[in-house]
Amino acid sequence: MIASASVIEKSSRGNLEACFKHLDQKTPIEVTLNDEVLTKIDFFLSQRRGDIELALQRAEVYFPLIEEMLDKYDLPLELKYLAVIESGLNPLARSSSGAVGIWQFLYNTCSLFDLQVDSYIDERKDPYKATEAACKYLSYLYLTYHDWNLVMASYNGGPGEVRKAIERSGGKTNYWEIRPYLSAQAKAYVPAFIAMMYLMTYPENHGLHKRPADLGYRMTDTLRISYAVSFQQISSVIGLPVSQLAEMNPMYSKLYIPRREQACILILPRELIPVYLRNEKKILTTSVPRTDYNTLLSEAGSTLNRNRVVHVVQRGEFCHKIAINYNCTIENIKAWNNLNSTTLYPGQTLNIWVHQ
Repeated sequence: MIASASVIEKSSRGNLEACFKHLDQKTPIEVTLNDEVLTKIDFFLSQRRGDIELALQRAEVYFPLIEEMLDKYDLPLELKYLAVIESGLNPLARSSSGAVGIWQFLYNTCSLFDLQVDSYIDERKDPYKATEAACKYLSYLYLTYHDWNLVMASYNGGPGEVRKAIERSGGKTNYWEIRPYLSAQAKAYVPAFIAMMYLMTYPENHGLHKRPADLGYRMTDTLRISYAVSFQQISSVIGLPVSQLAEMNPMYSKLYIPRREQACILILPRELIPVYLRNEKKILTTSVPRTDYNTLLSEAGSTLNRNRVVHVVQRGEFCHKIAINYNCTIENIKAWNNLNSTTLYPGQTLNIWVHQ
């Protein structure tokens, strides 16, 4: 029996079932319409509409490369929606547990997938390398379980959790039958995946708007860089803002490409590749101002690549503590709130701009 859901009731139930039948027919992943999935659809539509629309926009950039990699490893193309559940297709996403990137890899698992992480490069944020690592892991999990729902539950909760759930269920291997023995997070994961697959396949059914991406995947190209160069040097010559370079090359943590034994990749808009190559020597000989305290002070009010949160000052709180908690500076807080001093009072509201 399928329970009703407030937002779902606005659409035709018959149409919903037809859509799910079509989804189930075109993928080897079992697509089930039940209470749990309906609850997730309702939650996404009522609480996460903006996030879904942003994911639809990012899909223009990242789905083509993810699909290419899934096809290379002979995996179901619909597994691309896992990246939406993991990170909203945000290569800069970082969870509370420290998992990073589109596919949310933890630091101590990087060696398993040959992902390099150091002070300059974090390949968990590299959409190409992280997607290949995810495909290798998903292939391994499928060899273990030979069931895509169990693969997804294992990707979320770990192979050990799924094995224990199978044992506790008396040896059952159907996801929905072992689901009661999984953690709350793993219980929600597969219904969330199915719900997101439906919503991103049929956004028009629920008035979800797909905003065009500024730069699609097929509008970019790559260069191999065997020398050190900063984003500021590149930007100053080819005219592409540092913020856009950072968005296209999220794996470089310091806005700087270091020199490595193996060449590093630089992603640029396709039309700027010949511009870069023609001006390569000029880029490398361009000097840029060094960032120092005075520079940081002059840029303290910047909100670039930050999201606003409102902080209510609690009794005993002071500027230093708030700045440390939000990973910003006292100068930032003063500039963002037009403060002349660091004196705060309980109940005072502060605009804090945190990194995306």
